[in-house]
Amino acid sequence: MSNLYPFLMLPRFDPRPWGTHDLAPIYPNHQFAEKIGEAWLTGDDCKVGNGPFTGQTLAQLCVKYERELVGEAARDARRFPLLLKFLFPHEKLSVQVHPDDEQARRVGQPWGKTECWYVAHAKPGSQIALGLKPGVNVAQLEHAIHGKHAEDLLNWLNVYTGDMIYVCGGTVHTLGPGSVIIETQQQSDTTYRLYDYGRPRELHLKEGLAAVKLQVASGKVVRPVPQQICSSENRQASLVAAPYFVVDMFEIKQPQELSTRGDSGKCSAQILVAVEGCGIVEGGGSEPVTLTKGDAVVVPASVENFSVRPQWTLEFLRARVPGAVLPEPETRM
Repeated sequence: MSNLYPFLMLPRFDPRPWGTHDLAPIYPNHQFAEKIGEAWLTGDDCKVGNGPFTGQTLAQLCVKYERELVGEAARDARRFPLLLKFLFPHEKLSVQVHPDDEQARRVGQPWGKTECWYVAHAKPGSQIALGLKPGVNVAQLEHAIHGKHAEDLLNWLNVYTGDMIYVCGGTVHTLGPGSVIIETQQQSDTTYRLYDYGRPRELHLKEGLAAVKLQVASGKVVRPVPQQICSSENRQASLVAAPYFVVDMFEIKQPQELSTRGDSGKCSAQILVAVEGCGIVEGGGSEPVTLTKGDAVVVPASVENFSVRPQWTLEFLRARVPGAVLPEPETRM
């Protein structure tokens, strides 16, 4: 029997020039000397904060436990498949692109970076840019980069709290200020910076322009199924179901039983991220884990059945690797 248990992950706060000192409403009690742009929750170097494995990283545990931790649905038994993090854009991010799997393999990377963004909070007027305006080609984008007006060629969208955005590899994109985003992505940090508004950071034009795709499935996700009532006081909504990840939203007032084994019969590690409220995660016969706003709990695949018990009300995301081959989601711009 596996000795794995639900892991409370310690967030790793990453300074970025476009970040902020104030991470409210997610981490209102944290004070930082530098501007923080991202809080990594399940990166390779993120550490466990509870139980016998306190202080060990996800990378170390994946090498040791392989499929007991990541599950049968993951592509690589020795690497955690999904990176989840909070983004806190206070200024515009650089205009960037990530490679898809095919482009990543050409440059020696194991896989690309397709991601999705759940808008946890958004001030009025918050925007993202996703893809290029109709009719714009890569040569025109390169010319605009050198002419310092690349943002004029981007497709800008207003975003609102509760939106889910799908960003497949090869999509030119950026975030504007005013929102708090929960990002779920392939476990990769390969980013090609195309344009940075004159900030003195390196650009990656050769690699980045080669990775740009003009026809992409990116956009706001059209919810695949209506909200599902789990019980009289618990609700579940599918936010996105895609080739690399499935993300659901739960709003619960009563204990919710969950499993690491999906309808396909394959198991996957589960990542729970609290958006509002507080609760307790129990499974594997270990000590209960408190899950509160801003926290992430990784439930290893071998902990087949587990429960989430709210303290009053809890709103959380659950992300996992699909056990079956899924198409890209239906989206709209």
